Amino acid sequence: MEYTVHKLSKLAGISERTLRYYDEINLLKPARISSSGYRIYGPLQIDRLQQILFYRELGVSLDNIKEIVNSSSFHGPSALKQHHDKLLEKREQLNQLIANVEKTIAMSEGRSKMSDKEKFEGFKKNLIKENEQKYGNEVRKKYGNDVVEKSNQKLMNLSEDEYEEATALAQGIIEKLKLAMATGNPAGELAQEVAKMHKKWLCFYWSEYSKEAHAGLAQMYVDDERFTAYYDKEQPGSAKFLRDAILIYTGCQAL
Repeated sequence: MEYTVHKLSKLAGISERTLRYYDEINLLKPARISSSGYRIYGPLQIDRLQQILFYRELGVSLDNIKEIVNSSSFHGPSALKQHHDKLLEKREQLNQLIANVEKTIAMSEGRSKMSDKEKFEGFKKNLIKENEQKYGNEVRKKYGNDVVEKSNQKLMNLSEDEYEEATALAQGIIEKLKLAMATGNPAGELAQEVAKMHKKWLCFYWSEYSKEAHAGLAQMYVDDERFTAYYDKEQPGSAKFLRDAILIYTGCQAL
């Protein structure tokens, strides 16, 4: 079956403008243009749009989606299996948050009691799960399973105040890093303050701190594109600048 932009937008639940934009950026081209000038989409385009919307639902950027679906190695059935696995993981995370909310409601209605630790347990579990999914293999390979498990356990044991402080500190690092980068000097006062803040942030999660491990992590921020993307999303070059500042702060070369 074939669809015009108007019909496909209604079928997929997206705007006509979105479909036209996907065409403009070569993410989803129509099968053909009719004699009247209408974009016409066929079965192959329907399947591709489904994949695009799956990736969007998982939070993948349009640039990355375009790179994935246009790759010569892209395989639809394999991609669907990956989508399925990711959605199951997402469902488990949501189930944990739902359980946490239900406990909180029961507590507020006087039907049960909830410790401060339980109030934040769901958020901590989600954070650990997300970190494991994104970086687990690389971090375990670099530092070992024992170090990672101790770190996860320390996170789970953080008090409410400690958890909130660590979260605020992470945001503070990003904000001050912008100011430090404006100086262009990773050895400067602002940059070294960022490195010190980064150490303090790590100590909320690491069971043991060492300058060498800190330097090694900083180098990973540059070597691993996922870490780089996190720090560079607001200002390109942030990961490298932070790495340089930390290497100066620790007096170490990256491992």
